[in-house]
Amino acid sequence: MARESNPTPGYNTHIPPEIMTAGSVDTPIGNLEFFDGMPDAPTVEKLYDNLLFMRGVEAFLSGIPATSIEAIRLGCVDIGATRSSDVVIFDKLMDSIPLFLTGNTDTVYALTILELDRDGPTVVEIPPKCGPGTVDDAWQRFVVDMGAPGLDRGQGAKYLILPPDYDGDLDPPVGGEFAEVDGETYVVAKSPTYVNWLILRGFLVDGKPDAATAMFEEGLKIYPLKDAQDPPEMQFISGSEVPFNTVHVNDFTFYEELDRVVQREPLSLIEPELRGLIASIGIQKGKPFEPDERTRELLTKAVAVGNATGRAIFFRPQMKEAFLYEDSGWFAAFVGGSHEWLRDGGHGGRYLDARTLCFYMGTVNTPAMVNKMVGAGSQYGLNAVDADGEYLDGAKNYRLRLPADVPVNDFWSVVVYDPQTRSQLQTGQPFPAKNNKRHDMDFNDDGSIDLYFGPTAPEGKAENWIQTVPGKGWFAGLRVYGPLEPWFDKTWRPGEIERQD
Repeated sequence: MARESNPTPGYNTHIPPEIMTAGSVDTPIGNLEFFDGMPDAPTVEKLYDNLLFMRGVEAFLSGIPATSIEAIRLGCVDIGATRSSDVVIFDKLMDSIPLFLTGNTDTVYALTILELDRDGPTVVEIPPKCGPGTVDDAWQRFVVDMGAPGLDRGQGAKYLILPPDYDGDLDPPVGGEFAEVDGETYVVAKSPTYVNWLILRGFLVDGKPDAATAMFEEGLKIYPLKDAQDPPEMQFISGSEVPFNTVHVNDFTFYEELDRVVQREPLSLIEPELRGLIASIGIQKGKPFEPDERTRELLTKAVAVGNATGRAIFFRPQMKEAFLYEDSGWFAAFVGGSHEWLRDGGHGGRYLDARTLCFYMGTVNTPAMVNKMVGAGSQYGLNAVDADGEYLDGAKNYRLRLPADVPVNDFWSVVVYDPQTRSQLQTGQPFPAKNNKRHDMDFNDDGSIDLYFGPTAPEGKAENWIQTVPGKGWFAGLRVYGPLEPWFDKTWRPGEIERQD
């Protein structure tokens, strides 16, 4: 009754003030002016510009997985790998010359792009003793594992990858299943996209890549199923010591990369909500991406903020569960325990910042990098700061102590990366890394080991030293292949990176 007897001016009744809009509102995008709740012309222009800007930022953050695969495809083409049977192999290991998001120096990579719209169902013959291998689709979603974590369990098998428009009797689940096709047994998987990235790893033997290289060159076969009786000749193209780029762009042309993916792939590439977000900035399947001058200007600003946001999420994560240990700089590459980025088992939807952290930092999406697989798979720790929380500076000297008995079944390594490219740091050392199976290092009496970082080696410590560059930052990646229980229960943990001067 009191409200009815005290009407809001201009109304017959009392109107709750919380549903009203003031005549002037101060916001981060400036002052917004309204006539009785209706925005004036300058405010309307400002709001629509901001809407496009916000959607441009979100399109950048959401589109990174796709543009990363597109950049890898273009990088492979650049060095002559244009067919699925053209395999880029790091026969002398991956050094710091190619640009590759957090690539390792410790396994022999063999990679290629499958184009299922061109080739149709495609066969990949995996040789025995292949290490971890994965097929990811054009949006960097998991399709199937191969080799050690695959259904062949390192014994070798024929895998058959079906295109999204396949309409036959086969209906495999994500991750694949065994099935008989034309009298042959395959692990059959179906991809939601035409372009797929195949990445395989071979383990070093006696610290050398020779055996893994021979395994791939003699045993890896890739061909369209229709050509099974007369498969094309395999070509292995060395990527070692070759300057080529596989890192997505961080300027306006990012949206052009994204548009190429959208135009090439089926409409079902992404679900309608994300499809609508991307269409709102002018990228829509079947239509040309032709932004006007004002749109181009706003998207140029949006990609700058999107790039900066990706860097903030990666280099300064604020997700508490990202950190591997309390009061530590070490954080996980995969946060949340789901390769589908489902937060709290899906109750929290997609864990968007976890997805951005991972895909801005690296490539390859597989359960084998996320799930607890004691003695198999791989786990990662990343660190961009010293024990005081300051960024790592290439002009300064640091020490990292790894306690005794690093819990690995296969090997551990520490690799140093460039924060600009997120690729290996280019220094006087072609391989900015240390690996317990590859390098002869000095261990402490208690079994621990000290690694040193700086522009010059500390006296008597050259075997344990990784070079850095004055004027540049760096960050470290700790890999454990075949992690054991102490890694997962955290009874073993690496030391912090400590300043030495």
